[in-house]
This record gives sequence, C-alpha cells and structure tokens, in this order.
Amino acid sequence: MATVSERSVDRLEELRRIRESVRTGPDPRATGRQHAKGKLTARERIGLLLDEGSFTEVEQLRRHRATGFGLEARKPYTDGVVTGWGTVEGRTVFVYAHDFRIFGGALGEAHAEKIHKLMDMALAAGAPLVSLNDGAGARIQEGVSALAGYGGIFRRNTRASGVIPQISVMLGPCAGGAAYSPALTDFVFAVRDISQMFITGPDVVKAVTGEEITQNGLGGADVHAGTSGVAHFAYDDEETCLAEVRYLLSLLPSNNRELPPDAPSTDPADRPNDALLDLVPADGNRSYDIRDVIEETVDDGEFMEVHAGWATNLVCALARLDGRTVGIVANQPAAMAGVLDIDASEKGARFVQFCDSFNIPLVTLVDVPGFLPGVEQEHEGIIRRGAKLLYAYCNATVPRVSVVLRKAYGGAYIVMDSRSIGADVALAWPTNEIAVMGAEGAANVVFRREIAAADDPEAMRQQKIKEYRSELVHPYYAAERGLVDDVIDPRETRALLVRALAMLATKSTTLPSRKHGNPPQ
Repeated sequence: MATVSERSVDRLEELRRIRESVRTGPDPRATGRQHAKGKLTARERIGLLLDEGSFTEVEQLRRHRATGFGLEARKPYTDGVVTGWGTVEGRTVFVYAHDFRIFGGALGEAHAEKIHKLMDMALAAGAPLVSLNDGAGARIQEGVSALAGYGGIFRRNTRASGVIPQISVMLGPCAGGAAYSPALTDFVFAVRDISQMFITGPDVVKAVTGEEITQNGLGGADVHAGTSGVAHFAYDDEETCLAEVRYLLSLLPSNNRELPPDAPSTDPADRPNDALLDLVPADGNRSYDIRDVIEETVDDGEFMEVHAGWATNLVCALARLDGRTVGIVANQPAAMAGVLDIDASEKGARFVQFCDSFNIPLVTLVDVPGFLPGVEQEHEGIIRRGAKLLYAYCNATVPRVSVVLRKAYGGAYIVMDSRSIGADVALAWPTNEIAVMGAEGAANVVFRREIAAADDPEAMRQQKIKEYRSELVHPYYAAERGLVDDVIDPRETRALLVRALAMLATKSTTLPSRKHGNPPQ
C-alpha cells in the first residue's frame, strides 16, 4: 500500500506535468500559428506587462462543463483565458489575457466566470485591471450562457468605473458585443495590423449596405485612434504597446482613494521657461504647436498624449510637474486654429472626468478662438455635446489651474476652466485676449452704423478695432475684475504652476449629496 508521502510525490509529479502543458499551450502548432501572425501568446504578453516573476495565476486548472457540438471531447485547462495578478513597478495589477490558441479565445461560461472572479478581486483589492483582448467573441456552442457572461463583465466594468483604473489592450479581433467592454474602460490601446474592433464585420456590412471594406479598414487601430475615437493609443508592435501600458500605470493611482504616485524629479521646480517667449507668437493669427509649450513646461519634457490622433484641435496629456502627476488639457492652434468642436469637447470631457475620478490635478492651457461654427456642428448637437466639457469641469473637485496664453473668446473661454466655472487659480500671459469675441468681429457689430456712415469705412473700422482692443481686450482687463489672479511672465509658467499645485495639494471640497449627476449625453 502506498504511503501518504508516496502518493504526494505522484500527485505533485502529475501537477507538474499539467502545469507544464498549460504553460506551453495545447498544441505547439497553435503557438506557431499565433507567432506567424506577428502575435504573442497570452503568457508572453503577461510577461511583458508585469514585473519579471511577479505573476500569480488564478484558476489555472479551470475547464468548461459544456456538452454537445464536440465540446465534451475538448476540455483544455484555463478554458482560453489566463487570469491572475502581479506587479508593475512594484504595485499590484490584475490582468486577464485571452488565449487565442484555445477556442480562438472565444468566451464561454467558465471563461467568463474566471474573468468575473478576477474583476471582483481587483475591485476588492483596489488595484488596476488590465485586459489583454484577443478573442473571437461569444462561444457559439454555449449559446446564451456565453452572452450572459458578457453581461457580467459589462456590469463589473461599470461598477469599477471611477474606482480602479481599467485598461483594455486590443491584441486581436474584438467583434460584436465583446467590443463594449473595452468601450466601458478608461483607456484602450491598439496595435496596428493585428487589432480590430467592430460591432458588425465586413461581411455583414456588405450584405446590409453593399459596402466592401477590409477588417482593418472597418475597425483597425488607426481607424479607432484617428476617426472614431474608440482607441486612445495606437502602436506598431505589441512590445512597444505593453511598455506604454506600464508607463501609463506608473502615472496613475491604484484606486480612487489614493493619490497618484510621486516620482523623484531632477528637473528644478523653478526652472525658467525662456523658450516660451519664442514658441508662442504674439500675433493671434499665427499658428504654433501647443505640444512644444507642454514639453517646455513639464518635468524633463516628458508627457503621454491621450487620443493624439483624434480631435487634434484639443490636446489631452498626462505628465508630471515637480514629480506629481497632472492632467493637461490644451487648445491646439496648429489644428483648426484650436477651436472647440463636437469631437474635441467629448475628448476633453472624458479626460477631465477620468482625472477627477482618480485625484489627478488639472492644468488647462487656453488659446481658443471659440466654438466651431457651421450647420453640421449645430445639427450634430454641438450645444448638447459641447456641454459635456462644461459639465465635466464644473463637476471636478480636484485642484484646477488654468493659464490663458493668448486668445480666450466667448463661451469657449468659459468652458476651458475659467475662474467663473471653478478654476482654483487662473493665470494669464501678457499676450492674453479675454473677450466675448475678437476685436475685429466685435467692432463690426458694435460700431457698424458709424463704420457704414464714415467717408472712409475701412479707416473707421480700423480705428474702432483699435479702440475696442485698447478698452476691452487689453491684457489687464480681466485681472482688474478678478477674473484672473495674475498676469504672469511666460518664463515663470512652470514655477508658478508648481507653486499653485503644491498649495492646492490639500484641497478639500464636496459636491451636493446625490446619487449621481445627469450629464448631457
């Protein structure tokens, strides 16, 4: 009769063999096919994302219980999804990764239950959740059970929203209802040529509308990063993509109860910004790249731009000032003169809401000529959708500092975190023009009768423009009325931002008691 010790040895050897087969995958040929497509396996991806040796797997030996359609003969371990936790720069992160080698990464009941469990663990632990998506959607053979599994994921995505950071990394196909989980998360990363997201694929589109299009043309990385705005980041390869996910996580708190992690900075807090005097033209009609201003101002010139390819007339970025994470929202004069339109408003609103959820102070750089006029914008709902940015700023309780660099006209000035909607500190450069509209347009309205009656209408118009500018658009008009706290030397921008944010580090404010607001949609 075998002893307990002998039985243990046998069981341990069996467990070792099982774990080795799970680690290597169900079939070496499946791994080869994955690599031939330029794609990594689920475990290779997890290895790049997490600190070396830190991954602890959950339910490695889980199998599905479905029968019929040949499933009873195929019960691989993990059921097509690898779940667990590890660390990124020493901080806990939960991760799940679809294994395309098993059932094409399709989601079944057991597969979904593993993800549900991991999401519950992440929420309970107060740690970020990263999903590495590479799956063929719902497992058809399991019918409605698979659909219910997606429902459980969506519900947990929503409950975790604003509580823990949620990041989706698209590393393969994501079709149908499966695409809604990434859309519910905070950030979506995509890799060119291997990532596709769509509700209905090219075949369905052709059958219904007659349009012919490829998978990448319909829902590839660049489409979603530049046209639809579904993806926040797009990269050429998985290694770069996962490295950038690690960098993003280093900027974020683990949950909404914590502050973002500080990082030691060798960039002096009071470093003068001499270059800013030449970067921003005093002439409001001349263009420049606001990213140069951001680079000159933040620690070591490093920032992570969000949605860099979509709604390019507004720049949203995460960076550090004196080692502290900040969110930056800035008009981009190099694109559409920096006007606010529907896409820019929605882009800014989502970013402001994210920063507010996770205690990230906001710095707003203002150079905005107004909202984009036009029939299309009005018919598409610029009033309703532009109000999203206004709502997001008004609702934000994190420290908020705004700097007017140049133009700040009309309602767009108010929306871009003006003092009147709650900016804690409002600064302006001497080149600022804060007004209802530009002097040229205002003179044409206010003095139209005098201009029309003049012997030389153009000379009169130029005189009235000069008069209006000197009376109402001069740099100190807003400061005299308390609408900005100070008119500053551009070279002191970094130092004053650092001081203001240090002062606001202990800011405490509350919103009225309510279940939740009802933002414009």
